Amino acid sequence: MADPIFHPGIEGAQHGAKSLAQFLDFAKKSGARGAQPSNFMLQNGSGGFKSAEEIKGAFAKAGLLLDGISAHCPFWVHTTAWTGSPTIRPFISAAVAKKSPVEIEKWAEGYLLRLLDLCAELGVKIVPMFWGIAFGWELATGYPWGFWKGTDYDLPAEGRERFIKKTEKLRQHARKLGIFLCHEIHPGTAAMCADDFNRLVEICDGDQCLAVNADPSHCWEGEDWETRFQKVGARIYACHVKNFTIRQGRPLRMMEPDWQKRAMQFVNLPTGDLNLTRYVELLIHVGYPQRYCRLMRRRPRRWWSRLRAPIATSTPRARTEFNSYVTNSVSRWRPVRLKKAWAHKWRTVNFLRLAKLVSLRVCNLDENPASTSHLCMPCLVLVSGRQRPGNDPDQQLSSMVA
Repeated sequence: MADPIFHPGIEGAQHGAKSLAQFLDFAKKSGARGAQPSNFMLQNGSGGFKSAEEIKGAFAKAGLLLDGISAHCPFWVHTTAWTGSPTIRPFISAAVAKKSPVEIEKWAEGYLLRLLDLCAELGVKIVPMFWGIAFGWELATGYPWGFWKGTDYDLPAEGRERFIKKTEKLRQHARKLGIFLCHEIHPGTAAMCADDFNRLVEICDGDQCLAVNADPSHCWEGEDWETRFQKVGARIYACHVKNFTIRQGRPLRMMEPDWQKRAMQFVNLPTGDLNLTRYVELLIHVGYPQRYCRLMRRRPRRWWSRLRAPIATSTPRARTEFNSYVTNSVSRWRPVRLKKAWAHKWRTVNFLRLAKLVSLRVCNLDENPASTSHLCMPCLVLVSGRQRPGNDPDQQLSSMVA
């Protein structure tokens, strides 16, 4: 019988004020098998981190795997602080925010070094993150009016030198600990497309700790997800999955702070523009699940028999509110059986799998439909029919299986 190669889990970077215990409880009730807490959830409230024993105990109590630690915010602060931008303040304390840019960068570096040490104690090798504005805000626009360089400045060259220098200590420590820093190629970061990321690898002499956290929902400015992730496929060690749509006739870079009025809109999985079935197949093609499982040393006699890699998707701040969220698996759409799972309000449908993939899950994710979270799937399946507010999960499941 075929076996799954992905497992469900939660990525917690956007869970706001949840404590680690609250986050793990949320993950368990959502049907997760693993979880990626954010760095904030691991803090002890006195400027340090919880002990590795305490964190392991919390995961053991919840019956969840520790898939990685999400550190997007502190890494972005570290490589952006030099610009003096106020946009780093939401991610640091008021006391740290009063420091100079140089002092904030130094603080962030120390914080991250300690976080990497904690990862090593926990046996975590995967750190989803993204580097900040190392090349400056002008280049981050993609169109630096004033041009790329002049007689007395060269923005790309200065950015390359800045990135190498500012990240050297963190990269060196990550290599020493065997940790992969998985940059999420994303607007407003040091690498906004595949070529940008590959350039970072090149200027850092092929540094092995520079990895990719794949997320196709950020491929909406000309580079499609297949092109992007084929270019960086050998360095994909982590994965997120969300879906989006582009409102026609609206500029992507308009200065509109209200997300519900912007051109790019995150949506629930079945209703977006992405072909998520082909995306999961591409992840297998570039070797993501095999690579993850070998790295995490969860390898039995056959790597696929009980070994699964997480895929993360997001419950977006959708323009329509909904209480339940459908996540699905890659298959040939042939239902095999339907069963109850645990005591929570969700059900699992197993399918005859393509490439040993399994599971369709209908989850009642959160009492607050406006909250944003990431949910790791066994895989994804596009389902006909849209999630509608207030629908009972069991009714939705029945309609989809029928």
